[in-house]
Amino acid sequence: MNESEILRIKQRFGIIGNSPLLNHALEVAMQVAPTDMTVLITGESGSGKESFSKIIHQLSARKHGSFIAVNCGAIPEGTIDSELFGHEKGSFTGAIDARKGYFEVTNKGTIFLDEIAELPLSTQARLLRVLEVGEFIKVGSSKVLKTDVRVVAATNVGLEEAVHKGKFREDLYYRLSTVPIFVPPLRDRGDDLELIFRKFAGDFSDKYKTKPLKLTPEATVVLHSYNYPGNIRQLKNIVEQMSVLEFEKTIEADVMRKYLPSTRPNHPVLYKGNTESESLSERDLLYKVLFDLKSDVTDLKKLVSEIIENDGQIHPKMTDEHNRLLKTDTAQQIKEPPRVETPTPYVIDVPTNPTAPVEYNQAGKIEDISHELEDDDSLSIEKKEKELIIKALRKNSNKRKYAAQDLGISERTLYRKIKQYDV
Repeated sequence: MNESEILRIKQRFGIIGNSPLLNHALEVAMQVAPTDMTVLITGESGSGKESFSKIIHQLSARKHGSFIAVNCGAIPEGTIDSELFGHEKGSFTGAIDARKGYFEVTNKGTIFLDEIAELPLSTQARLLRVLEVGEFIKVGSSKVLKTDVRVVAATNVGLEEAVHKGKFREDLYYRLSTVPIFVPPLRDRGDDLELIFRKFAGDFSDKYKTKPLKLTPEATVVLHSYNYPGNIRQLKNIVEQMSVLEFEKTIEADVMRKYLPSTRPNHPVLYKGNTESESLSERDLLYKVLFDLKSDVTDLKKLVSEIIENDGQIHPKMTDEHNRLLKTDTAQQIKEPPRVETPTPYVIDVPTNPTAPVEYNQAGKIEDISHELEDDDSLSIEKKEKELIIKALRKNSNKRKYAAQDLGISERTLYRKIKQYDV
């Protein structure tokens, strides 16, 4: 396939860049488009996978048929079968009328299933039957319907690993990946980064009636130093911010650094388990945080008991963990117990719980304060979950997809949590 044909496709679909990886992906898309083969597009979020699905549709014999893009991760699990395959009247609560699904509506056309890994296993079985024999059944019906639809799927996660974990059907994986197309991330496209920056700068210059942004050589070096985990989508947001907020349109290196964080945000929800393949759910993570907090409180109780038993003095063999706890304001108060003018001998009554902390009162007696610390142990998991969700939504301007990525959960799970907590 010659370069002129690739250049024509780039101009037609607004694709910027000339990296070898990008050109190879375009060549594969152009070769497979005239066929009816199922295509699996892989690549990171924001790398432009949907553009390749449109190229495949427009260069195929189905170009005059319908094209529909479906984000599988944005549809709640309870309704996704109805969305894809339709339902009959009265098949479930709220089904006041019969409805055609996407596979029926796009007959003779192309359906693009983005985030295919988010499909429930039951829906995967239905999809496999469509791919193999072109048949499906509406929700609440027993009538088998036929459809002639080409499926182009996309994912930003490793389906092989999902198959290994039992979260994705192996037979469906092999059926989808008849022709794989890998869309390279922005950081692997070399000089394409500058070309795309200039394209966005020109677009936002026209949109906001300002001069286009220009990068100094030093700023260009800074531009290439970042990994862009959000790829083209992230770069577009950065250029738009700079176009609106910067009065000086010649961008220096220091200004460029303001819009490129040096490290990715360290959200607690991104915690990984002991192995790379084991990650904690948001509920497991909150439990872990609470257990760690309770462990610190228990250590503090033991520390108080040690100090009391040593007449308020720090034991020379005290562990480093106790020394860490002594840096708190509470520990400072313990190190200097209240003094009375006439020392009064005191007797330590052994408490029922040997680890329960004790404290002085003015009469020299010792009171059990474990009940006060125990009250601090009670924390609401639901409240913490809701706070994390609100923070993630505010950070991402209420865009659920990016908020879900920051939280380390699927968009469907985030949607359910939003409804559950009435956010």
